[in-house]
Amino acid sequence: MPAHPSAPAPSSASESASDVVRWAAFSCALVPVVLLVYGTSFGGAAGTALGLAAVTAACRVLLRRSERLAEASRHPAAPHRGGRHSRSGAGARRGGRHGGGCAPMD
Repeated sequence: MPAHPSAPAPSSASESASDVVRWAAFSCALVPVVLLVYGTSFGGAAGTALGLAAVTAACRVLLRRSERLAEASRHPAAPHRGGRHSRSGAGARRGGRHGGGCAPMD
């Protein structure tokens, strides 16, 4: 018997998300057929198919977004060093008026 890994590989998460989307698309086709076999009107089956397709599309968007966010959290970006209050360089100082050598000497 082959040993099963205890933790899935990082790429298997996106593969499982793709599997979920594939099964959802399959059900979008299968459910209306079953409804027609059991006597539901064509309009009702078509409405159900459209509703399932909309839900599947929304879930796919959310899955892709969560994959991107998970990937971004694995590889954090460099800290933001721009903007008005973030001066770096030779003349940078902190603390407002407490400049150290700026007062005239008598």
